[in-house]
Amino acid sequence: MKRRILIFIFMLIFLGLSLERVYPYWIWTPKTGKWVNPKTTVRPSPKEQFDFAKSLFDIKSYEEAKREFKKNLRAYPKSAEAADSQYYLGLIEETQGDLYKAYQEYQKVIDKYPFSERIAEINEREYKIAEAFMSGAKPKTLGATLSGENPSLEIFTKIVENAPYGPLAAKAQYKLGLVLKGLRLYYEAEEAFSKVVTNYPESEWVQAAKFQIASTRAKLSKSPDYDQGATKEAKEKFEEFVKNNPDLKLSEEAEKNIQELKEKEAQTNYNIARFYEKQKDYQAARIYYNDIMDNHPASIWAARSLERIKIMEKVK
Repeated sequence: MKRRILIFIFMLIFLGLSLERVYPYWIWTPKTGKWVNPKTTVRPSPKEQFDFAKSLFDIKSYEEAKREFKKNLRAYPKSAEAADSQYYLGLIEETQGDLYKAYQEYQKVIDKYPFSERIAEINEREYKIAEAFMSGAKPKTLGATLSGENPSLEIFTKIVENAPYGPLAAKAQYKLGLVLKGLRLYYEAEEAFSKVVTNYPESEWVQAAKFQIASTRAKLSKSPDYDQGATKEAKEKFEEFVKNNPDLKLSEEAEKNIQELKEKEAQTNYNIARFYEKQKDYQAARIYYNDIMDNHPASIWAARSLERIKIMEKVK
C-alpha cells in the first residue's frame, strides 16, 4: 500500500515538473477553448499585433520583437501596420549593427509598400548606411557585397533609383562617382559624375562633379593603357573648370592638376621626340622638341629639348 502511495506521489511530482516545462509554450484560452502556443499565435488585429511587437522593441527585446513583427507581416501583409513592421525590422538590424541587413529590410518597405509614410526617412537612413560603408564600415551579413566591391555602390545606386528626383538623388549620384573613383573604376566614375551634371543641372553638386570629371580624366592619363588624348582632355577640363569657377576653392587644386598635366604632356612629347631622334628622323624630332619649348617653356623638358636640338645639329 505504502509503495503504491509513493509511486502515485512520484507521478504527481513528475507531471507537475512536465507541466511546468510545457507551460511557457502552451496556454489554455477559455475564449477558444483550446491550448495555443504563444510563439505562433497572432493577435486578433494587425494593430494589436504591431503594438505587442513594438512593446518588445521598446524594452530592447529585439529578437522577440523581430519574431512578432514578422508574424504581423505573415498574418496581415496588406495592412498599414505591415509597412511599419517591415520598417522596424530594418531599425532592429541597424540598432544591432548589421548595416547591410538593415538596408535590405528598409528597401523592402520601398519595394513592397511604396505609399508608406516612412519612405523619405528610409531613404535618409539608407543614405547614412551607404556613407558608413563608404567611410570603411564592413558588412556583417554574409554575401553582402558583389564581387568584393564596396556595398555603398549598390546602396547609392538604389537611392537614386528609389527617388531619381528626390532631395538625396544628386548627392547620392555624386557619392557613387566618388566610390567608383576610389575603386579605380575611372570610366564608370566619369559616367556617374556626368549624370550629376546632366540629370541635376541646378544641383549644388554640379561644379564638384565637373571637377571630378577632370580628375578622373587625369587618373586615366596615368594608367598603363592611356592614350595621349586623355592627358589633353583632362587639362582642358580643368582649365574650363577654373575659367568658370575662379573663386571656388577647388580651383586651387585644379590649377595644381593643370601644371602636373602640362608637365606630363611635355614629358610625353619629349619621349616621342627621342623616339624619332633614335630613328634618325631628325625633322619629326625637331617638331616635337620645338613644340615643348613653345608651349611648355618653364618645364624641365624644354631645357632638355634645347639640349637635344643642339646635339642633333652637331650630328648633322
